[in-house]
Parts: sequence; structure tokens; C-alpha cells
Amino acid sequence: MEIVLIVAAAENGVIGRDNTIPWRLKSDQQRFKAMTLNKPIVMGRKTFESLRRPLPGRTNIVVTRDANYTARGAVVTTSFENARAVAHGDALRRLATEIAVIGGAQIYAQWMDVADRLEITEVHARPEGDTRLATIDAKDWEEIARVRNPAGEGDSADFSYVTYRRRSQR
Repeated sequence: MEIVLIVAAAENGVIGRDNTIPWRLKSDQQRFKAMTLNKPIVMGRKTFESLRRPLPGRTNIVVTRDANYTARGAVVTTSFENARAVAHGDALRRLATEIAVIGGAQIYAQWMDVADRLEITEVHARPEGDTRLATIDAKDWEEIARVRNPAGEGDSADFSYVTYRRRSQR
């Protein structure tokens, strides 16, 4: 079962500002849907709330420290370990081969050490932001694919799809 972190990050590492994404990439939204459909998706509370509703066709797993938090249409967990167990069980039930981790920064940091692959949309812009992705360490990760895309209709910047695979077994 692969664990895949899926994230869009600007050239300066920014992934968010005021709990929003500081760019618009309609092209990437379609790719994101294709990469996450029929899989468990793990996210933090703020990311879930920024979506405004659960993403359909996926089991939405929300990680929060608030044991009283409820999220209609999602499974709420209070720890990394519990979220991982719920996601693994759901993936087995769905016959999915991957668990998708979709943010935010704290969730990415918690899951980075157990991730097998990173799917990063590099946004060729340098927006201001208050949330950043941790640096990807080249000793741990090998870039295996890169496709540059010009901004299309509904896109605010050029972008590249970049795939990294973990270099060594844990």
C-alpha cells in the first residue's frame, strides 16, 4: 500500500495563505481529482474546512487534536496512527493501492517519513503566504518525472507536475 503526498507548492515553498490557496489552477484540479478518486484521503481540520464539503467518491479522513470535532461526511481521527489505520482499512475495502495525503503543512510533515511518493504541482510563481512545504531532501527523494505545463484557461500561472520516489526502503 503506497502512501502518496499530493501538494501544490509555489517556487518559494508557499502552499497557502489565510487557509486558502494563493493561485488558481483549473488544470491541476482535474489531475487532483483523478489522483484521489476512489481512495482514502487524509487531511487536517483546516484543509477539510477550506474545502467547504467532503470530496465525493473518496473517504475523507480528518485529523484534529479536538476530540469533540465532528465533520459531516468525513471520518474524524485524533492521531496520525489512527488516521493511518483508518486509511489503510478503507483502502483495502476499496481495493485501492494508495492512500492520498492532501494537506496541510502539519499533516504533510507528519506523513513525510512514511510516504513512498510525492506528487507535487510546482507553481511557477512566488506568492506571499503563511504556510510552506518543508524542503524536499534530495538524499531521501529522487525526482523520477517532470512535465512542464503552460498556464491554460483558468490557470493563474505556468506549472510543472513533478513526481518523487523515496530513494531507500525504511
